[in-house]
This record gives sequence, structure tokens and C-alpha cells, in this order.
Amino acid sequence: MKLGDLEFHILSDGHVYLDGGAMFGVIPKPLWEKQAPADARNRIKLAMNCLLVFAGHKRILIETGAGDKWTHKFRDIYNLDGPRLLDQLLHYGLHPQDIDVVINTHLHFDHCGGNTRIEKGKVVATFPHARYIVQRGEFEHALNPTERDRASYFNDNYVPLLHAGKLSLLEADRAIAPGVELIRVPGHTANMQCVKLSGGGQSAFAFADLVPTAAHLPLPWIMGYDLYPMTTLENKKRWIPEVFHEGWIALFSHDPLVPAGYLRERDGKWEVEPVTID
Repeated sequence: MKLGDLEFHILSDGHVYLDGGAMFGVIPKPLWEKQAPADARNRIKLAMNCLLVFAGHKRILIETGAGDKWTHKFRDIYNLDGPRLLDQLLHYGLHPQDIDVVINTHLHFDHCGGNTRIEKGKVVATFPHARYIVQRGEFEHALNPTERDRASYFNDNYVPLLHAGKLSLLEADRAIAPGVELIRVPGHTANMQCVKLSGGGQSAFAFADLVPTAAHLPLPWIMGYDLYPMTTLENKKRWIPEVFHEGWIALFSHDPLVPAGYLRERDGKWEVEPVTID
């Protein structure tokens, strides 16, 4: 997909299976299971979608999936079937050392686990020449999460990057390359950031975990994982209509069937017209 001089592709690090009830919060199971059928352990299949962006002579990776540093028990809990990200980069003729910038919308394991890998018994940056970018507040929280969200954070995914001098911590919205804008959108966490891609009079908006799948477009369909659900609600009221009215492409980080599409309004409800992006 080209947006003027900017080009982007949707990649995947595979799938993760999370509890359906947690993914849909207060929405009753008879409603959400019509959109996302659960397995015998009440888990639903979710993609770990990543973006490869070419902008301003930079090769930019947005999200890195779960990576491969996990125990057998962890893989069983989440039914991880990746990693696939590095193989998909090879499809575009790219190796880890070719990536210039890595953006993490936040530091939950399914968004940043591929930041690092184990090499000769040591945790090192997967993308050795890249600058890794995250909001400072998100990083500080990841170092000291609460009992409620501790299971989502693992220091090996980001602390080695700080020690290696590869981590850039933002304190506000920031354009980090021509047509690549990082926008702080709290709710899921206090300092999650979404990504707006623009060029040639067109835009795409990566919702991250504000709207993780197309099924989460209805305003009350908010994850139980969200630390600040009322803030999520307010940001959904702001950003979903803006994406619709401006005609931007909506990008969903966890939708296994519809990773991208244009929003349409029908009978007061949001729908997605899928867009094919390789």
C-alpha cells in the first residue's frame, strides 16, 4: 500500500489466544462469541499484526509480536504459533540488521516480545541497528506494573534495549519520519500510542489496542484488560469518527480476518469494508 512516497505492508508474528471474556469486558459471551468463537478453554484467536513502513529513507517496524523467548508452559497458555515476523521480513529482502526504527505502541508481551532474542545465552536486540521508540510513561510503568497487569510485562523485552543505548523515550506526540506520527492515546494503558501514516493526501491509522479488532468498534465493546476503560471510551468517541470522516484506512492490531479497512456507518453502527494490504 502506497500513501504518496510512504509505503507500508502488514506483517504477522503469528497468533495468540486470549480469554474471550477478558477481550470483551462487560459484553456478554452470547454476543461476543458470534464475532469471535471461543475454544474449549474460552480463548479466542487473535493476530499479532505488525507494520513494515518505508518512509524518509527509513525502514520502520511497528510492533514486533510475541517473539520466541517463551517457555513451553507460556506457549501452551497462549497457544502461540509464531514467531513469523523475521520470515516475513525476508519476503521483502530484509534482515534484522536492515531495520532502522522499531515502534512499540506499548510494552505488553504480544506487541514487543520480538524486540529482543536470546543469543549465546544473552538477551540482545533482535534489530541491532534500530532505534526503539516508546512513550516514557509506558516504559516507566513497565518497570513497575501493578498486580492487575503484571502478567503482560516482561523486562527482557525492553530493559536490555535501555542498557544497550537503543531505546528512545518520548514524552509527547512526535513525528519520527515523514508521514509517520506517533499519537499518545491512553486507555488500554496510561501511555499507549497509536500511529498515523500519511502521504499523497491519504492516511492510515493504526488503532493499536484502542480498537484491537473490528469487533471492538461498538463503543461499549472495551477490553477487560484496559486499565482506564472510561478513557478508552472517550478516545473511541474521538478517533473512530475521525477515521471515518477523514476516509483514513483503519488498521487493527489483533484482527485475524480483517487487519485493515475503511469504516462505514450503517443504521447507526460501524462496519468495516476490508482493504487488501500485503
